[in-house]
Amino acid sequence: MKKTLSLTNKDGEVRELTADDLRMFKSAKEVLPQSLQKKLGVRGPQKAPKKIATTIRLSAEVLETFKATGDGWQTRIDASLRQFIIEHPLTD
Repeated sequence: MKKTLSLTNKDGEVRELTADDLRMFKSAKEVLPQSLQKKLGVRGPQKAPKKIATTIRLSAEVLETFKATGDGWQTRIDASLRQFIIEHPLTD
């Protein structure tokens, strides 16, 4: 049986985690009760195709307007751009 190291030193300070430490961790979904997962917003498997991370520059006005709508503002930007594509199809 492999000996595990304490995550803290003798002074109670947390030590740096190693790759071996991280491999031993379990996901929140495996260890937390369903009620706590819901409160913490633990997500399940991806239901829709994954989005691609990118960087774009937006005007301050656009960014502030969407951020002011609260959580999910990036999703709303995506939905707005999708709607624009439908309403303004590119033609060659």
